[in-house]
Amino acid sequence: MSAVSAAGAASRPDALGRWLRGRAPWPVLLAALLVLALDVVRVVQGPRMPGIDNAVVVRAARALLDGGSPYADKRFLYLPGAVFAAVPETVFGNEALARAVPVVTALLVLAGVVLALRIFGVRADSRLAAGVVAALGVFEPFHGVVYLGNWTALSAVAFPAALLLARHGRWCAAGAVVGAAIALKPMLVPLLLLFVLARRWRALAWAVGVPAAVSLAAALAMPRPGLFFTRTLPFLLHGQDAYARPFDAAWPSVLPRLGVPQPLALTLAAGAAVAVLLCARLRWRADGDPALRLVECASLLMLAAFLVSRPSFQHYMLVVLPSLAASLVVRAAAARSVWLWLPLLPEVAGVSWPQLETARRHAFRDVVLITGVTAALALHAWRTRSDPSGEVTVSARVYALSNRESVRADGGPPERARDAPDRTETR
Repeated sequence: MSAVSAAGAASRPDALGRWLRGRAPWPVLLAALLVLALDVVRVVQGPRMPGIDNAVVVRAARALLDGGSPYADKRFLYLPGAVFAAVPETVFGNEALARAVPVVTALLVLAGVVLALRIFGVRADSRLAAGVVAALGVFEPFHGVVYLGNWTALSAVAFPAALLLARHGRWCAAGAVVGAAIALKPMLVPLLLLFVLARRWRALAWAVGVPAAVSLAAALAMPRPGLFFTRTLPFLLHGQDAYARPFDAAWPSVLPRLGVPQPLALTLAAGAAVAVLLCARLRWRADGDPALRLVECASLLMLAAFLVSRPSFQHYMLVVLPSLAASLVVRAAAARSVWLWLPLLPEVAGVSWPQLETARRHAFRDVVLITGVTAALALHAWRTRSDPSGEVTVSARVYALSNRESVRADGGPPERARDAPDRTETR
């Protein structure tokens, strides 16, 4: 069978994909939601006050209302727009926020799951949805983001929302969503490269212009915004401090703890990130299901940043994993490989890992998660890359397809003509 017909067959739904898309019985859906809800309850009723990351942003907003600079607190690391976004929270007391923030954070992650499923046209009450929701309830990164109340949850919504819009050809709207997310927390900056690969320059302008305009306006409305450059950025570039550094799973942080010299660790991390970016480009140029191409390419862009950027925490993976899980309905998805999911095993709640149970050593488990998923996805992109010559080799014969190509509307590689016959060789 030729590569053309093979690609078409790979994008058609198979028995597993149809089963995952099917509606789950309501007891199964309720059970999945119960597993997730119990984890949220465990956070709210735990001995430690939750929402500590969100509290930093609220504290910055209160400092602004009191006439001070939000960046006087070295732990406030977000862009100026986040300060004003947190102002409505200042009307609530710390006790009320400690109870509400974990619930809101969990709902945001759930919204991201629903949007990720919609990229592939999967229902929110499907068997796949039930499985993903139940898995979140026993997934430590979900527990961590709910406990911290970290604004990564906003990126976990914006990432699939932008891809869903791009999937339907609304690239400028996708750029605006990415820009709005960056204005609050610059996590989705690597996604700007997706607009470059797609040659969607207007969408890129939206993605850059929205956070630039919001940050400039917010900076002009607060005292001493220059502290962001003189205090916050140096703090970030040095990998934060002794409190947060042990939780950082980026290669430049973890490898020195294993005895690798810092310059070599930086070199290895940069080399790995560049290799993953090249795989993302290969994935974009490949044929196949357009939704799958969007998700896998965008995920590779984000994962490349997670490898090298500091800090890189376990809950960052909640940005890409729901969309990768949703791609299970596609036959050719990297998510069909067990190697993509094995790195998640160290993050399953209740599984004991000797010598790695302490919070100070948790980053060693987290780096397995980030590196393992990245390697599996990058290898899949490499193995499924397209020949840029536009030729398909079948049993030592070469068929040129250039006369059957048409330009794709999304800026990607040309599509084969629908009436192009499959070529097979009969022996």
